[in-house]
This record gives sequence, C-alpha cells and structure tokens, in this order.
Amino acid sequence: MVLDDYSCYHAVKSHDARFDGRFFTGVTSTRIYCRPVCTAKVPKRENCRFYASAAAAESAGFRPCLRCRPELAPGNASVDATQRLAQAAASLIEDGIASGNSLSHIAAQLQVTDRHLRRVFEAQFGVAPIAFAQTQRLLLAKRLLTDTNLPATDIAFASGFQSLRRFNALFKERYRLTPSALRKAAPRQTQDMFTFELAYRPPLDWARLLAFLAKRSIATVESVENLTYRRTLRIVDGAAAHTGWIEARLHPSKSVVKVRVAATLGKVLPQVLARVKRVFDLSCQPQEIVAALGPWARSRAGLRLPGTFDGFELAVRAVLGQQITVRAATTLAGRFASAFGDAVTTPYPALQRVFPPAQAVAMRSIEEIAELGIIAARARTIRALAQAIAAKKLALEPSAYVESTLAALKAIPGIGEWTAQYIAMRALAWPDAFPHTDYGVMKALNETSANRVLEKAEAWRPWRAYAVMHLWNSLE
Repeated sequence: MVLDDYSCYHAVKSHDARFDGRFFTGVTSTRIYCRPVCTAKVPKRENCRFYASAAAAESAGFRPCLRCRPELAPGNASVDATQRLAQAAASLIEDGIASGNSLSHIAAQLQVTDRHLRRVFEAQFGVAPIAFAQTQRLLLAKRLLTDTNLPATDIAFASGFQSLRRFNALFKERYRLTPSALRKAAPRQTQDMFTFELAYRPPLDWARLLAFLAKRSIATVESVENLTYRRTLRIVDGAAAHTGWIEARLHPSKSVVKVRVAATLGKVLPQVLARVKRVFDLSCQPQEIVAALGPWARSRAGLRLPGTFDGFELAVRAVLGQQITVRAATTLAGRFASAFGDAVTTPYPALQRVFPPAQAVAMRSIEEIAELGIIAARARTIRALAQAIAAKKLALEPSAYVESTLAALKAIPGIGEWTAQYIAMRALAWPDAFPHTDYGVMKALNETSANRVLEKAEAWRPWRAYAVMHLWNSLE
C-alpha cells in the first residue's frame, strides 16, 4: 500500500497496528512526533506531517512522544534489493556495529560505494545515514534511561556516544529535557535483570513460532516451556565477550513480546534486543506477505520467518541436519554444545552452556568433532565453516551480501544448495531464500521435480522464504 497522506491519517485515526513503525506523525501544534498507535487525542489533519522514519521526524524538529514512545515501534522488513541494502545499513547502525564508524566503513562492509549507499538510504528513510545513526543512538539511550537502572555513563557509551558530555548536550538539544529529568519518572527495575517490551504488527502466531524453535532447540543452550522461550547468549563487543541469558514470552493483551535479559548482558543490550527482534521476526509486515502469497496462506497469516541468535550456530545446525531427521540433528547439536561450549550461570537448570564460537571450533580437529557421532565428512564441513568465519572470509548475518555469501557457502565442501538456502533463510534473514529441493516443500506442492517447484515459486517473490514456512506448516 502506498503511504500517501490520506492513508497515513486514516491509519492514525484508527490506531492501525499494521502501520506501526512504517511511518511517524509529526504534530505541528505540539512539535511532537508519534506512532500510528498512539493513544493520545487524534490531532487535526492540518497539523499532521508524515515521515518515513523517526530520524526524518527529528530532523524536521519534532521530539518523540513520551506516551507512545517511538523507540518501541517495530522496524521495517526488507523487500527488494534496494530496500534490503538500506535495511542492512540500518541494521548495522541499530546493532551498534556502526557506532563511531564512518559511512565508508559501512559501505565497504555492504560492498557498495558511499554515494550509492547514501542515495539508497535517503530514499528509504528520508535522511542521510549519519542523521539516522544519531537518532537511533538517542532513541536507544531514551529507552535505556526509561527501562533500566544502568548508570548514565554506561547508557551513553552503550548507545554509541563517545562522551557523557556530548550525550547530555545532544539529548537536551533534541528532546528539550535532560536525561536526569526523563529518568525521574522511569520505573525502577531489579538489578539482576532487565525487562523490555518489543512491539510487532499483528497477527503473530506465537505458538507455531515457538513450536518450530522447540523442535530444533539445542540442549543446554535453549529451551521452550509453557509458550516461553529461554536461551543463553554470548556476544562479543570489541575485545570483550559477554555471556548471559534471555527469556521471551508473548504479552497477554498487547502486541508486544516481553523480554527479560540477564544483567551480565547490560553492556551489550542493543545487540541483544536486535537479535531478539530478528529471531522472532518482529519487523514482519504479515498483511503484505499474505497478499503476495495468495489466499492459500491467509489462514496462517501470523506465521513468521524464525531467525537465529548466531549465524555460525545456525550453520552448524543446518549441516548436522543434512539427510537425517530433525530430532537426530538436534541430539547431535546438543552434544556439540556440551562438548565445546563454555559453561554459563543462569537461574534455569536447562540452560548451562553457550554455543561455542567459530574461533573455538576452528581449532578443533576433525577427529574431535567426529567423536560426537558426527560423520567425518560433516565434521570437515563444520570445521571449514568455522575457519572461514574465524578468518572473516564469511559473515553469516543479515547485513551480509546475499549472492556472494551463498557462493562462499557453496564453495565449502559439504554445503549444497539446500543448506545454503536454509542458512540464507534464517541467518541472513533473506525473505526470498528458497530451498526448492527440500522434501517437505516438494511434498506440500505435490511435486517430484525441483525445476517445477522453482517455476511455481516465481509467483511468491520476494517472499519465498515465508512461502516455505507456510508449506511446511501445511503438512502438520
């Protein structure tokens, strides 16, 4: 749907959650900008200005609403190549990777020129990347001031600011109040964990999403119980590795996922929250996807594309799953984590280890990996994967360039089209990934020819990965 002024104002009047995060409304009479779902009195039409991003609204002189909190809005799912490039750059910024890095650094990581990235980014978000980054840092700081007890200095640096003085000055200049004034009204949280709410656009089939993750959960690393997902995490920030745990469950009455995060992950909260959003596909626009797939997908409109907390972990799991059952692969993955992963302290007996990083596995021998019951050929593939990632020759994350990553994956002995496409679906969050040789996909389509499967799937571009989820679920 084209987001013209008429459509935007209609969405504001009806508080339509489907448009949450897709645009923001600046109100000229108050100089405040809001989400479409804001519960404040609907402003007059002549006082409304509509912006494609929070950064664009702030660049126009509006400050964020304290009631609907624009920093809590869901993000935008990537669709075509141009949007995906802009979204990848935004993801680097939001994850904290781009804090302090130049546009040239981001462009090089995405394998494009500075000029092209700036042009694509401005077309998508209405502002230059540097302005977007500044707004994201401020909104993240606002969120942490409101939702945590972290010291202001820690919040400033976690949000990408180089000094507390610069943070205080910019916050006051942009939001017309000081960080300490905002914090006075914020609720206090316990010191052993942080609690957040992450918004999504309904519908969200939480039960099916968790069922998918539960079936593939790695013993000692993750667990699903009573519609609650828990797992351990290891996040590297610079030279430091931070470990801890997270818990996620659906809010009973609001379109948000409630997330609890261990205090030990306090210094990497931006990265933690970004990964949670990706794993549960909270930026998804379900109505657009179902419209593209057709009537056969409408009964399962809430299906999401499950992501991953760690690309290497997902790739290992994919290799282990080649030509064996999901249950057997899950058993091997549990052994792998128990053998090579480090111990971690959590309040949950089922969570005892973090999945081993690629750097640690790269130093293991093929014999050590094979001793876990993994056939030698797959042990070689896993070690080769680990070595490629450790050497920074391969990056399995949403910001990676899809075509070159697929080529690099298939160049590793033991990784074919199915494995590469599955990794692209979940680790690269590529919405058009399509493992067309998958047995379940072929069975659901009642086809025996992989070429005919590809022909049928042409109509589902650029959402073929979501089509796979619908096809798999149709067999249950």
